[in-house]
Amino acid sequence: MNKETQAISDDMGQLAEDARALIAATAGVAEEKVGEARNRLTAALERGKKIYERVLEKELESARAADEAMHEYPYQAIAVGIGVGALLGYLVASRCTGCSTATK
Repeated sequence: MNKETQAISDDMGQLAEDARALIAATAGVAEEKVGEARNRLTAALERGKKIYERVLEKELESARAADEAMHEYPYQAIAVGIGVGALLGYLVASRCTGCSTATK
């Protein structure tokens, strides 16, 4: 998992923990509106958990597919990497060249 995905995962975990604490704190409140809000929050937590699990599974599938493709076609993967790097280098170099001539 990369840093951004880990940060999102940590944030989602904290959000779920806070929501569960709120549900527990309002357990003794018998007002109808509070009960409805607790039910909606519980349902939202369950939906969020399912969505998170699906996203995580898709990310893992993508990583497995990329890994498999790298092992199956190593030279093509290297060629694509070099091509993308060369294209980005060309674009950055042409942009920088235009910047330095404009300042003269």
